[in-house]
Amino acid sequence: MTSKLNWEVWVFILPTCLMLLIFLVWPTMQTIYYSFFTGNFLNPTSEFIGLAHYDRLFTGDRLFLRLNRWPPSGALINTFLWIVFMPTLTVFFGLVVAILADGKKYETFFKSIIFIPMAISATAASIIFRFIYNNDADTGALNALLVFLLPEFEPVAWLGKKQTANFAIIFAAVWIWTGLAMTILSAAYKALPQEIIEAAIIDGATPWQRFWRLVLPMLSIPITFLIVVMIINALKMIDLVYVMTMGGPRGSTRVIGYSVYIEMFANAKIGYGSAIGAVLLILVLPIIFYQVWQTKKQL
Repeated sequence: MTSKLNWEVWVFILPTCLMLLIFLVWPTMQTIYYSFFTGNFLNPTSEFIGLAHYDRLFTGDRLFLRLNRWPPSGALINTFLWIVFMPTLTVFFGLVVAILADGKKYETFFKSIIFIPMAISATAASIIFRFIYNNDADTGALNALLVFLLPEFEPVAWLGKKQTANFAIIFAAVWIWTGLAMTILSAAYKALPQEIIEAAIIDGATPWQRFWRLVLPMLSIPITFLIVVMIINALKMIDLVYVMTMGGPRGSTRVIGYSVYIEMFANAKIGYGSAIGAVLLILVLPIIFYQVWQTKKQL
């Protein structure tokens, strides 16, 4: 009976294992292998160069990493900015909306409005924000609003300055993904045991104390899940950067995902693009292992 059961289990597991092997494991190993060669699409392994691509990434490519000026810059630094700000702001705004709108009269309508950006493609959202960030006060919504509120305000080229371009794109991503964070956290918040919160109210706990000592700890699992998902989204970011700035101005908004695309498909540098992809893999793997460990811990 046991052997028959094991055989039946493997019948269902084997197709999934084959799919993972063909579409995940093999391309990953091939990418790492190509990173040690130089070549093009027709012959990606024309010349073995060892670790030369990796040496260039960290010492010779200013678009990937530049440490000789302050603040440091490059695709790697920008990716870390995305990892820090995009998940933090997305989860923060999602949590604020989930809690403040809970039980209110127009809760469903308000949350529907917040969720709408999730139904918009990243390309469409990028075009919308290009209009919003336009430096012309007549067509750029943000500059028009600031000029209206502050008549002395000078319109800013939000996507044309190194100091603001990265954060402008990050805010666009936060606008898109806040709806997902709100939906997950709202469902988790409604599922909290109300008797514990009511007991805290009876004991005299203030709303702030209830939030920090009860609500936030009980929401730690969905918050952790959202942070992991948002970090992975930040690491593989391509579309918003491509449509809004194409990595500019002067490469200041490049991120690792975008750099992989540019080097491999625009510049046809298969080996160099594969090396950047391998760096991206190194950044993603610890996050995946952490999420798997968290999942096993909860079972």
